[in-house]
Amino acid sequence: MPLSVIDLCRDVLPKTNCGDCGYRSCMAFAGMVVSEKLPLKNCPHLEAAVVAECQKELDEQYAAGKWLKRDMAADALAWAKERSASVAIPDLPERIGGKLVEVNGETLLELPFFNETIRIGASTIYKQDGSEAGRYEQVFIFNHMAQGGSEAPTGNWKSFKEFPNTVSKQVSMKDHVEAPLIRRFSGDAQTLRARALALGGDDRTSKENNADLAVFFQVLPRVPVILMYWDGEPEEGFEAEVKLLFDETVTKHLGIESIMFLSERLSELLCETD
Repeated sequence: MPLSVIDLCRDVLPKTNCGDCGYRSCMAFAGMVVSEKLPLKNCPHLEAAVVAECQKELDEQYAAGKWLKRDMAADALAWAKERSASVAIPDLPERIGGKLVEVNGETLLELPFFNETIRIGASTIYKQDGSEAGRYEQVFIFNHMAQGGSEAPTGNWKSFKEFPNTVSKQVSMKDHVEAPLIRRFSGDAQTLRARALALGGDDRTSKENNADLAVFFQVLPRVPVILMYWDGEPEEGFEAEVKLLFDETVTKHLGIESIMFLSERLSELLCETD
């Protein structure tokens, strides 16, 4: 019979809330045992026979995934891999760019990503040094592969809010992309420029775009982004402003969630401390 948090706390644990397990209460300890596989034996007041009997039940429910805390990154990666499973690596250069390379007998797609290069396999994406890319980076790339787009950029730029189905994400764009950049670089456009160029950006500031700074990023071969920055003048009541512009074809290559990930990642990279 599966052991829920309530079952474990009510029928097995001493209910003394002594804290000897490292948690403030028996209920908190039970929650960690059930949802995150904390060893039941960490409670020093249980007999070994009781621990052994209960552990059998716990191991069965762990194997079934019952009540376990979900690993959201793992779930997202599994879903993205499933979406892209039918995509043939040799077909990708013509569609999304990059070039094919052979590594240890496996055909990989070598693809520029920001100012580095990644290698895409059927089930794993690697960094330049051979280590595995972060899970959310892999989710982003696998979803890009699965999106099915092949259109080349047109050079017609749009702000995020001009794309369909972005209303629910516009607050996130402001809070998690624009606001951190404004906090970090307000009054310091030159540092922002230096960091953008170090990230592989191309300064395209001109009188025509009416911004204090405009930087072009070729994030992926067919996914360019322009960062527009207007410095603030607090003494005159003007706050700094940041906008990201995307080629009108971006939704052919990325879903809205992927556009948000790209935007947040760009903001994070620019704001990283030295």
